[in-house]
Amino acid sequence: MPLLESDELRAVRAAVREICERFGHGYWRETHERGESPDALWQALSEGGFIGVNVPEEWGGGGLGMQGLITVGEELAAYGFNMLLLVVSPAINGSILARHGTTEQKERWLRGVAAGTTRIAFAITEPDAGTNSHNLRTSLRREGGKLLLKGQKTYISGVEQADQVLVVARGVNEDGSLGLPSLCIVDVDAPGFTRDRIPMPYLGPDHQWTLFFDDVEIDEDRLVGGFNGGLGPIFDGLNPERIIGAALACGGGRLALEKASAYARERQVWKTPIGAHQGVAHPLAKAKIDLDLAWLMTQKAAALYDAGAQAGEAANMAKYAAAEAGIACVDRGMQTLGGNGLSIEYGMSDLWWGARLARTAPVSAEMVLNYVAEHSLGLPKSY
Repeated sequence: MPLLESDELRAVRAAVREICERFGHGYWRETHERGESPDALWQALSEGGFIGVNVPEEWGGGGLGMQGLITVGEELAAYGFNMLLLVVSPAINGSILARHGTTEQKERWLRGVAAGTTRIAFAITEPDAGTNSHNLRTSLRREGGKLLLKGQKTYISGVEQADQVLVVARGVNEDGSLGLPSLCIVDVDAPGFTRDRIPMPYLGPDHQWTLFFDDVEIDEDRLVGGFNGGLGPIFDGLNPERIIGAALACGGGRLALEKASAYARERQVWKTPIGAHQGVAHPLAKAKIDLDLAWLMTQKAAALYDAGAQAGEAANMAKYAAAEAGIACVDRGMQTLGGNGLSIEYGMSDLWWGARLARTAPVSAEMVLNYVAEHSLGLPKSY
């Protein structure tokens, strides 16, 4: 893993920044207030080749792997564009299809994911399962020569922008028991598929949804990994989810520190700018250190994943470290701005819920600590 960013990645970063500046800092909130999706930004990023930068070149992507995608994600978030669909479509689904899709599935969906013309959401979370995948109850059963999907998912991001959803279900065995996970690609307008929007605080223009599947008919060629064959593909999607989530958290933290530092250099209440006081400067300096450490772990996790090595430990650590660092950056930034930190005008408060979300999703801080305790330290399993 090189410590110096390559010329290619620096060029990617600069180009993404230029696209962001075309839209301006107000674009995210204005799009949200109009009740619209950020389609224009997505289109601009797609035309530049940045949405599918992680997808292999043979399928129309940039071939830069997760190293490329975290560069795009971090730069977007550092401008204030915390794009959740970037997490699910290219990071999760692009990775799964690239490693486990058939040639026909790659032609049908992966090329579009790489081009940004196909947007696929990802649905695994259920109301009664939490992080326990053994409690998933969404089922995929064979009946009369058909595959029928039945169940419910919740807190699913960006479905309003998606063409399809990759749904995690459990195949129904011949004895009626639920088997291993299966992955099936479902069109958003498929008969029997409905959704309800979940009211949320300001997270940007992306929405959260509860999904309902009432015997949605699934063709066999829409199963990624085959019937009951989705366990391995899931983890090849969840590790990139953690890695890109960490990158977005790092970008948000970077933006908060930039805002806070600029304010602390200019704001003067007594004889000197407030940034000269250690009570203001030291917390910001500590937040900067923790943020840079989190970004290093995010880069390591991306490098391991791209190399085909075991990336689970690093991906979980990166997600945990970046979430905590990002929250600290925003919190210290809000404190530095005082009352202005809570105002819409200064933009700091807009960063809060996105930063705080990272501690809970896509995997909670507590479950990451459980993972590290068990897999890294060899401690007894706690659940």
